[in-house]
Amino acid sequence: MIARIYKPARSAMQSGYAKTKDWVLEYVPQKDKPIDPLMGWTGSTETTSQVRLSFDTKEEAVAYADRHGIAYQILEPKKRAHVVRPGGYGDNFAPGRRISWTH
Repeated sequence: MIARIYKPARSAMQSGYAKTKDWVLEYVPQKDKPIDPLMGWTGSTETTSQVRLSFDTKEEAVAYADRHGIAYQILEPKKRAHVVRPGGYGDNFAPGRRISWTH
């Protein structure tokens, strides 16, 4: 069974960076989840899908996997193009604004 070690990305519904600082170790599902024909719910007999471990650093996650004999793959985080827009909404109404604000 293979585990993946990665740093989670921020969701599109988040404006902050909560829960994106830690590294996560979780198991890759071995098979698809079956769909119940009556209710349409998905189920699984894999209990490893419920395991999600958090670590402060990638090295700690790798050391844990090595210590417990877990095969793993590391997914490096992609660097985000950090675009910071100067000012904010309140700057539209600042008295020292260079350009007058009109509708």
